[in-house]
This record gives sequence, C-alpha cells and structure tokens, in this order.
Amino acid sequence: MIKYNLKCDNNHEFESWFSDSNEFNKLTKKKLLECIYCSSHNIQKSIMSPMVSGTKLNEDKINLLDQKLLSEKDQLIKLREHIEKNFEFVGDKFSEKVRDLYYDKDSKKSIYGTTTIEERKELEEEGIDLLSVPWVSKDN
Repeated sequence: MIKYNLKCDNNHEFESWFSDSNEFNKLTKKKLLECIYCSSHNIQKSIMSPMVSGTKLNEDKINLLDQKLLSEKDQLIKLREHIEKNFEFVGDKFSEKVRDLYYDKDSKKSIYGTTTIEERKELEEEGIDLLSVPWVSKDN
C-alpha cells in the first residue's frame, strides 16, 4: 500500500491509498479518480514527504541515551569499587569458597569471584543464591 497526496485542477488537495504506484497511473488513465470536493477527474500527485518508520533517533534522544548510559556506567563503577574495597577476591575458586562460607554458619566473610555456568547451576541447586554484577572496566 502507498499513500499519495493528490491535487485536482481546482487546487483541492486530498489523500488516497493505492495498492502500488502503478494503480494510480491506471486509474488516472481510465479517469476513475475524482476530486472528493469538486468531482474533477483531472488529478495529479502533489508534493509529498514519505513517512518512514524506523529506528533513527533524533539528536536530543541520542544525547539523552548517551547521558543515561554514562550514568549507568558510573553507578556500575561505584558498585565495583565498593565490592573491591569490602569483599575478598577469590577468583575462579569462588564456587569452592562460597560453599565453605555457606555451610559454616559462623562465618561473616564476604567474597567475590567468578564461576562457570555449570558451577552456578550446581550452587543454585544447593540453595546458594548468587548475585551477578556486570563488571565494568574502570578505564573503558
């Protein structure tokens, strides 16, 4: 479907939908198009601007999005700094160390590290809830 702005020889303007661009030409040749105001059959396409829908953002939206992303990044960096300052890094031994802490109810130690997907599933099955934090590079 295509929508055209149309204009008759009396300068009346109106819009109409066509199945394709050829349909307009066929109907015009057969004098089947007429002005909705004066019934003139002398119809031409008028200047029109296409309405294109897509993902193009205007500058204000892009700037707003950039500001929001920078704000989110700053918050994630602050979170990372807090974790590094207040938790012990145990690296890829996290699964083993978190189990030790989970089953030792007297321990108040806080740790962070990395796990594989499989290790994470095993910990979840044992009832150990984990929190994943996006690790944003400080100098990115």
